[in-house]
Amino acid sequence: MLINLSELFSVEGKSKTYEVPLDMERFETPSGVYQVADKEPVVLEIANKGKKVLSLQGRAVLSLVIPCARCLEPVKVPFDLEIDLEMDMKKTERERREELDEQLYIDGYNLDVDRLVGSELILNMPIRVLCREDCAGISDRDGTNPNSEEGGKETALDPRMSVIQDIFKQMKEV
Repeated sequence: MLINLSELFSVEGKSKTYEVPLDMERFETPSGVYQVADKEPVVLEIANKGKKVLSLQGRAVLSLVIPCARCLEPVKVPFDLEIDLEMDMKKTERERREELDEQLYIDGYNLDVDRLVGSELILNMPIRVLCREDCAGISDRDGTNPNSEEGGKETALDPRMSVIQDIFKQMKEV
């Protein structure tokens, strides 16, 4: 969703509150693509501080479905993002890049709310997501999830592998 910011430049001190729906259905990162499970409308208050400088405060609430780092089961991770930014609209794209102040969510006088929320999500992504603290992960023996009802059960080995199993037993005896 785009918000046109040009109406705020007419009067210094003018402020406006926006409640816009979040169009984002999935969130792409270098580590993967995550589905957006729940989302609420994004509330933003944008104020003209003068000299083409805008103050932006807001809140975004959403949940992403991220796989557990050990067992790969989907985990619903809630995010409550507090947004507090200052945007200098006098700067050109080149000046912003030189100052490492890239605001990819601003295009001319338009604010892309989905990109703004995406940049805040990147800053708040957890390093590692676990379905629970004592998650056992995927079994290296049979590839099942010991946390689930099917996993963790002792499975019979393939009879064709019995020869190799005998070799290992002989090596242990030595």
